[in-house]
Amino acid sequence: MECRLLLTGAELDLFTMLGAAPLAADEVANRLGGDQHALCILLDALAAMGLLVKRDGTWQTEPSAARLLTASGPESVLPMVRHNAHLWRRWGELGGLVASPAALEKAAEDWLGPFIGAMHVVAEPNAARIVSLVSPGAARSLLDVGGASGTYTLAFLRASAELKATLFDRPPVVPMARARLEAAGMIDRVTLVAGDFYEDALPKGHDLAFVSAIIHQNSPTENVELFRKVGDALDPGGRIVIRDHVLTPDRTEPKAGALFAVNMLVGRTGGNSYTQPEIEDALKQAGFVRARLLHPDTRMDGLIEAFKPS
Repeated sequence: MECRLLLTGAELDLFTMLGAAPLAADEVANRLGGDQHALCILLDALAAMGLLVKRDGTWQTEPSAARLLTASGPESVLPMVRHNAHLWRRWGELGGLVASPAALEKAAEDWLGPFIGAMHVVAEPNAARIVSLVSPGAARSLLDVGGASGTYTLAFLRASAELKATLFDRPPVVPMARARLEAAGMIDRVTLVAGDFYEDALPKGHDLAFVSAIIHQNSPTENVELFRKVGDALDPGGRIVIRDHVLTPDRTEPKAGALFAVNMLVGRTGGNSYTQPEIEDALKQAGFVRARLLHPDTRMDGLIEAFKPS
């Protein structure tokens, strides 16, 4: 991600443009003829990397980076960086040189299994720690929204012997969850429900809902609607806990969250990394109260909780 961001900054000559004086996003967008929202995400990511300095809604090339990355810098390597941007595009065509179009198409279509597997690989080493931070306490009925193959569901069940769970995810994912839960000997404590939270209501009757690594794929409006559905699924007084990147108000920390915002920009229309006030405001719009930060974000382990009114 950081390599691609550096190359893009060089291709657009952002470092030269921002080398002499700080500029606001609208000024940069006017010069490039680009989209201001997307540009802000890019500029924030470059600031998180330390290549730009963000101050009072403006960005400027960091002085030591300006020596290397501006056209007139005394030690400029900008031509080489731009050359590597050109090579990046060539290397992106490597698959087509060694495999048939049919093989490439098959590989592109076979994404769901690897994606769900990747989510387990990322979550499994941290799941017990995340659940301890959530502290399920007296909760007896967990709703794991978009629970994938059940990594966090299992961690919650292992942390609380009295807890039962409902795992909700898309129909093709549910068999993957069933296999993992059966292998772990926990299937008797879990109800599997197939559906699409963009289209369907969530199953009711829970006192704890876990919304893990979902809100970054949504627009702000989609998050409010999702939180409303979670509220409908919770009993009065029930708790929602959100795990995701939680950016600082200037949107440049943690660095991983600022970079992930770019991942959402290129991956899904409307997706983004969100700040704590933005998440808490969406929860308030959806009817939740007493929202607060449980754990600050370092590597998508930010946790925010809120409650459905009693």
